[in-house]
Amino acid sequence: MSKTVKELDQVVIKFAGDSGDGMQLTGTQFSNTSAFIGNDLATFPDFPAEIRAPQGTVAGVSGFKIQFGSNRIFSPGDEADILIAMNPAALLANVDWIKDRGTIIIDSDSFKAKDFEKAGYKTNPLEDGSLDQYNLIEASITKLTKESVADCDIENKFRSRSKNMFALGIVYWLYNRPLSITEDFLDKKFGKIPEIARANKQALKAGYNYALTVELLPSSYNVKAAVLPKGKYRSIMGNQATAWGIMAAAERSGLKLFLGSYPITPATDILHELAKYKNLEIVSFQAEDEIASICSAIGASFAGSLALTTTSGPGLALKGEAIGLAMMTELPLVIINVQRGGPSTGLPTKTEQSDLMQAVYGRNGESPVIVLAASTPSNCFDFAYKAAKLAIEHMTPVILLTDGFIANGAEPWKIKSVGEMEDIQPDIAKENDVNWSPYARSEDKLNRSWAIPGTKGLEHRIGGLEKQAVTGNISYDPNNHQEMVKVRAEKVARVANFIPDLEIDGDATAEVLVVGWGGTYGSLHTATLAILANGKSIAHTHFNFINPLPKNTAEVFAKFKKIVVCELNNGQFVKLLRSELPQFDYLQYNKIQGLPFSKGQLVEEFDRLLEKS
Repeated sequence: MSKTVKELDQVVIKFAGDSGDGMQLTGTQFSNTSAFIGNDLATFPDFPAEIRAPQGTVAGVSGFKIQFGSNRIFSPGDEADILIAMNPAALLANVDWIKDRGTIIIDSDSFKAKDFEKAGYKTNPLEDGSLDQYNLIEASITKLTKESVADCDIENKFRSRSKNMFALGIVYWLYNRPLSITEDFLDKKFGKIPEIARANKQALKAGYNYALTVELLPSSYNVKAAVLPKGKYRSIMGNQATAWGIMAAAERSGLKLFLGSYPITPATDILHELAKYKNLEIVSFQAEDEIASICSAIGASFAGSLALTTTSGPGLALKGEAIGLAMMTELPLVIINVQRGGPSTGLPTKTEQSDLMQAVYGRNGESPVIVLAASTPSNCFDFAYKAAKLAIEHMTPVILLTDGFIANGAEPWKIKSVGEMEDIQPDIAKENDVNWSPYARSEDKLNRSWAIPGTKGLEHRIGGLEKQAVTGNISYDPNNHQEMVKVRAEKVARVANFIPDLEIDGDATAEVLVVGWGGTYGSLHTATLAILANGKSIAHTHFNFINPLPKNTAEVFAKFKKIVVCELNNGQFVKLLRSELPQFDYLQYNKIQGLPFSKGQLVEEFDRLLEKS
């Protein structure tokens, strides 16, 4: 049979199945292969919080969406061109997010009466006409997988577990992806059990050959490599980039890195990543709870290490008093908070910009700290590095906000050279410095110098009680307390002199300015580009520096008639802006569903605002 090859600029694929079907691994392998051949891409893993939700139910569906293309990609896309649904629950959970005339590939072996009942279908969707607008491909994936591994020396119960590789093989043929990258991965992953590696590779090839021969797939597609700035690239996830950024800061500053952490979704992968690098003298300590983890990090900072603690929203709440301790002792500390849906345990595996108010204000007393927010998986590296630089050079805690969307998402990252990174210069006090005092301050930053314990002549008191200016002795003097509160606040405020100005994307003369912060960047940027492509005028500015705000924020806002602040919460950043810059009127667009913004939702909202301008 002769098959054609069609050219496409960009594609959205959704892999979906039961939690045990390996959809995250499948999506990751497709992403890594696409990055290797030069496509730009963005991914969105989506999985349940339960360790093992009831099999075959919508609550147990695990999905992985990827948008890849020959042009720049800033978001994982909205509606999928292709859905791979391994069971009816996966179909039910995702069918509303497939393009009309899009392709749905199902494992027909998992589409039986009992499977429909588990998923909550009242009628058979394969027969009731509800899928007529799609190109439906029914493949006996489970049966064909078992046949493809028949000669492998593995237990019978394992013979169907390679069905995710069979499905991946189908999609590899559809989009002209090589098999070799995944085959190499399987050899490494199952190096000690080669028959499992062989079974997975045979299932992968069988899926590829099935797609090559089945008549329901008359075409394959080619998506050319994207034109990106020259350099060496790799696919990177946000948590991995965060870990590497903090490692680079330790190397650049000449300090040893210490991580005190307690496992919590979705931040735990940072702990896992840093634990791999004992050869770089990185100390990773898994504490018994959140309070112990940050207190160990404060101790490491006192001893002269670049200290880090990682958490998510509930853990940040528990760390509050200790953050105040680090602020009061004026020791450098990086706190990485990978935000998730709240309150309380909330939605552990879903994304939300839920902790901005907690990061800025969530401590007892007057306890200001620097707050940053990363905006893409790859720039988690840059802002982890920047967080460490600011903490070290300004001798104060820094909270870096990421979120579940960018922490678990992936995109191509241009590997940086040391020369591209800013210098980090710790202000470490010298032995027997006769002019040294524990809380003497620099003129520009108001930071105190870092006195490493055991250094001769630098003995001093430290702790959670109020300090006397300059000497650091315990002080209950009311005037001294007011002076110290104000100087600590001014020290954080002066950080504005050491961060970049706010920039505008789009039409700087437009009437409407879209304002975002953190991990919503890709969605907002994609939507504003779509508005501009339609011949309309709009601008977008995005905040990575939350406290303090960039110095030119008021100047930027003053250029626009309408300012719409878009957040994945109920309006936390807009409250901060109204407090800091009350002279402007702010509109809000909020989503609190545990999901990122979609391009379609944003374009509709921005069009509505433009019509009223």
